Amino acid sequence: MKTHPQVLTIGRSSIDLYSQNIGAAFEEIQGFDAFVGGSPLNIAVGCSRLGIKTSLLTAVGQDKVGSFILNFLNRENIDTSLIPTKANARSSAVVLGIEPPDRFPLVFYRDNAADSQIDIDDVLRTQIERYEIVLLNGTALNKEPSRSACFLAAEIASKSKAQTLLDLDFRADQWHDYRAFGITIRSLLSRIDIAIGTEEEILAATLRDKEAVSITHQQISSPTIRGNLHAAIDELLTLGPKVLIVKRGARGASVYCKGDDPIEVPGFPVEILNTLGAGDAFASGFIYGLLQQWDWYKSCRMGNASGAQVVLQKGCANFMPTLKESLEFIKTHGGF
Repeated sequence: MKTHPQVLTIGRSSIDLYSQNIGAAFEEIQGFDAFVGGSPLNIAVGCSRLGIKTSLLTAVGQDKVGSFILNFLNRENIDTSLIPTKANARSSAVVLGIEPPDRFPLVFYRDNAADSQIDIDDVLRTQIERYEIVLLNGTALNKEPSRSACFLAAEIASKSKAQTLLDLDFRADQWHDYRAFGITIRSLLSRIDIAIGTEEEILAATLRDKEAVSITHQQISSPTIRGNLHAAIDELLTLGPKVLIVKRGARGASVYCKGDDPIEVPGFPVEILNTLGAGDAFASGFIYGLLQQWDWYKSCRMGNASGAQVVLQKGCANFMPTLKESLEFIKTHGGF
């Protein structure tokens, strides 16, 4: 294992309370298991378990939830030295239901979230130029001061040898207007090397018409967005990133590079228990491939394997696979 830092992830963190009553309607949940979550945190843990030396820039409040999060990260060998405590903010929480195969309702508690208080000075202290990969997160762009902090991180990384990755992470109920998500993402893409998102996140990143959104009370954190996916992919690629990766769940992933035909990377068929965190596991496996200088196909195949293992579990970060587990999983499911 390398001794110098390799990967820095930036953005949200939380305590995640997962339903113990799998299959029960959210209103009928009787108990919860306490895990940790937040997309950048999940990706950091996934990377660390694959043997990558990883740092996380998030923030916690001066509260027991913050201590819970930091305790977990330290056990996972994540560098937590960059994580400030924000005295006048609170560590975040998420409450999640599990209703396989396709309903996973969740509720965010992010009023005055500590990780939204990451600021410019926090970024300057990270010495971003040390890292090989810097991963930013879309939800960290929804308000100040974390928005400016992320723009600065991307600016510094783009001038260094670091590869800049952006996980779109569209969380609809965290934006005052869905279209603001797209405006902000499009403004950042000139500093990004690789963007990663689901089909709906990519459509959201190009959304300009409110009429293209369908939402119900049950979908408040995950609305249905209509649009031309291929046109959206083309638009985002014109804004700067060299590569756009579309996560397609059980169907695997597609890699779009400027001027080339898309690369289709199949997934691994498994019986899904819980899809939450699968995309973050994909990102960690994909990052592992990048650091090994694998090609796009093999890197995404590694990402798909990580995601497939996590959908078998009832949580996110706590269940990220190790390198040994992933390589064995791939070997027993058809190989790369």
